[in-house]
Amino acid sequence: MDKITGIQIIGTQRSGSNLLRVILDQSSEIASPHPPHILVTFMPLLPLYEPLDQTSYRRLVDDVVAYVDANPVPWEGVTLDAQQIFDASRNFSLPELNRLIYEAAAEAKQAKYWCCKSMANVHYAEQLEAAGLNLKYVFLFRDGRDVAASFKKAVVGEKHSYHLAKQWSKDQEACLALEQQLGADRFYKLNYETLITAPEETVRSLCNFLEIQYSADMLSFYESRTSKLTAEAGEMWSNLKKPIMKNNTGNYLKAFQADDLAIFERIAGATLAKLGYPTETDFGHPDHEQLISPERVVQYNLLNQELKKKSLQDARAEDLENRRPQEEILAAIKNRIPQQTYSYEA
Repeated sequence: MDKITGIQIIGTQRSGSNLLRVILDQSSEIASPHPPHILVTFMPLLPLYEPLDQTSYRRLVDDVVAYVDANPVPWEGVTLDAQQIFDASRNFSLPELNRLIYEAAAEAKQAKYWCCKSMANVHYAEQLEAAGLNLKYVFLFRDGRDVAASFKKAVVGEKHSYHLAKQWSKDQEACLALEQQLGADRFYKLNYETLITAPEETVRSLCNFLEIQYSADMLSFYESRTSKLTAEAGEMWSNLKKPIMKNNTGNYLKAFQADDLAIFERIAGATLAKLGYPTETDFGHPDHEQLISPERVVQYNLLNQELKKKSLQDARAEDLENRRPQEEILAAIKNRIPQQTYSYEA
């Protein structure tokens, strides 16, 4: 088999990334498992492992492998061997560990690519590039107002339009900045609205970029086992067991209330325009500045926290239970005695 390389989907969650993931996973040339969000989860925890030497890296390998094994959607057919991963590491770093774990998924499928859809990894692009992985990036973007509407219903993420707008704009701007650094052979922009309205044409174009064969099975993703397992693991992924919903746009028109639209466009209107989405308010007008005054932001922060709590209270018990094993692993890591050692040897 040729050398395995990686695909990194970037942008903001709730932009159709799981849809794209399972579409790509239908190709025999791509292994695209459900993401445990290795970099996003463990980068902030790296101070607990510093200095990252042989002993602490061994501990990190064990922890990350355990975390992946506890993913709400299991990596079927993939056996992660912590000792093998440690031995294969070219250096002691989280990007290297992430690479080896995803390569294990590709090797299990005998695929030429692994695909990671941890979209916030765009904020670790500098580390990924420094690691010399030569990734291909797919920037999947969707109308940020619809992204916000989706997050308002999800068990994860921010809930107030102020915070959702700031996160969405930050993510898109990071993707656009990365585009300026990379050549067209490594960066592909994919519009969600185009994907759902012209799926075959769009997927064929993406396959050309990736230099893989298009297959009609890619658009029958909803019949696959990976789609069904993902849909069963969480309510927010339930649409994966259905064909593409071609009219899944403009949801914010019903979801937004009161000042939601004006607030979102005041924060992210310029980014919406950069990506070709028409705005509905005069977001740059000085009168809109009062929407994000310090006093208002304090109120938004409190309301955002209340909405997050309510989201968890209203979540299905099985959805929360599916997330519990990973949460317990993270709690144990944060509470662990620093000198704790692990069983396997170098």
